[in-house]
Amino acid sequence: MFNLDTFKTFSRAFAFGAVAVSAIAFAGQAKAAPVQLFPLFAPPPGYAAPQPQFQPFQPLQPYQPAYQQPYQVAPSEDQDSVEMPARFRRQTVSYATREAPGTIVIDTPNTYLYYVLGNGQAIRYGIGVGRDGFTWSGVQSVTKKAEWPDWTPPPEMIARQPYLPRHMSGGPGNPLGARAMYLGGTIYRIHGTNAPDTIGKRVSSGCIRLTNEDVTDLYSRVNVGTKVVVLPMTDRRADLAR
Repeated sequence: MFNLDTFKTFSRAFAFGAVAVSAIAFAGQAKAAPVQLFPLFAPPPGYAAPQPQFQPFQPLQPYQPAYQQPYQVAPSEDQDSVEMPARFRRQTVSYATREAPGTIVIDTPNTYLYYVLGNGQAIRYGIGVGRDGFTWSGVQSVTKKAEWPDWTPPPEMIARQPYLPRHMSGGPGNPLGARAMYLGGTIYRIHGTNAPDTIGKRVSSGCIRLTNEDVTDLYSRVNVGTKVVVLPMTDRRADLAR
């Protein structure tokens, strides 16, 4: 026969046991998954710290000194393409003279050089001459010829301009230019220039300068022993070219 009191006692025990099991399960979960205190600052998923990059060993290279620019900068290849006044361009002109063909006449006042052809004609070149106080005159002869000559300033020039180099090898940057013809036992020369804009001016220390193109042309016509007549600055005369 069903006993009501026994059923009530059994129900209370079952309910108490269920509550106890639930409490134990909750406590286990709380221990297994602790609550994070700062969930907003959690690192992003998949984050990894950067790894150092190691470069293979590179042997030291020998020291290379910085490039030192020469005393004077070499001009461009088209240095003689400077626009020249028409009267300073190389040309054949009428020229009355008693000098024999092959003679060079330096017309200092008018900044011309004549190479006498004969029959009243000459090849005329524009030149640069000595500045005030450095012009000279007289008769000399070509005693030496040189292509791309070295430059060794004489002591007189060093005394006036102590900053000049004591020696400079020949080349495009050399003030003597592409060719030089030495006059007698003097310090003077007929030579080229790396400054073609000075043609027609009085800027040198007594030498006669032409463009590199013109001095190369004259050099091909002149021999050692050629007579050179240098007219004085006071002998200024009208241009004889027609």
